[in-house]
Amino acid sequence: MSPADPAVATARFSWEEGLARMSQPAPGGVVRARQRIVTVVHRELRRRVGSTFSTRDLVRVYDEASSWYLDLASRTAPREPDSWDPAVTLDAAFAIYARRAADAGL
Repeated sequence: MSPADPAVATARFSWEEGLARMSQPAPGGVVRARQRIVTVVHRELRRRVGSTFSTRDLVRVYDEASSWYLDLASRTAPREPDSWDPAVTLDAAFAIYARRAADAGL
């Protein structure tokens, strides 16, 4: 599947929106918790897709993220539930990680 694939385009849009939301003002504790969650999501993505992957590979993992993300976020920042919003933290983490995809420049 090509980067023009609708699933890839939709995911990229969501990821970029999440990245934009990460830069919006939030209480300090939430900002720090979001950063910790992004770091932990990156570790999980390394485990799930490795260091050499395509954007489509990442989309497949994104499609399955609902089965693992909230557990990971709640364990990472148990006292900051406002930081768990997947439309912010999960999507931002995927946006940043997607820059490493083998086809990122396409």
